[in-house]
Amino acid sequence: MAAPAVSVWHAALACRCPRCGRGRLFRNLLEVRDRCEVCGLELGGSDAGDGAVVGAILVLGAVIVALAFWVEFRFSPPLWVHAVIWPVVTIPLAVLIMRPAKAALVALQYRHRASEMGL
Repeated sequence: MAAPAVSVWHAALACRCPRCGRGRLFRNLLEVRDRCEVCGLELGGSDAGDGAVVGAILVLGAVIVALAFWVEFRFSPPLWVHAVIWPVVTIPLAVLIMRPAKAALVALQYRHRASEMGL
């Protein structure tokens, strides 16, 4: 009998294997491993697609635009300040949001569409 899946929240926030919760999910920044190094779960069949990217762009874009408007109307900085601040803020936040979002999509696929992952 297979071990119960770990919670989606744990798998997403820790970026860990959706079955054992111990193996690392990503090989590098956003590339999902082929296989869990701890339990051997075949992760190559998972397909998170661009769902995490779209979600991060929509949520983060709205937050950054709202912050940019606030900074503009509150402080009225020169244009170059905006050109320096917002890429420095946006890029790291996008990566921080995309990793757990992609891990959550893989965990949800494992939980609800296990046959598509070859299980």
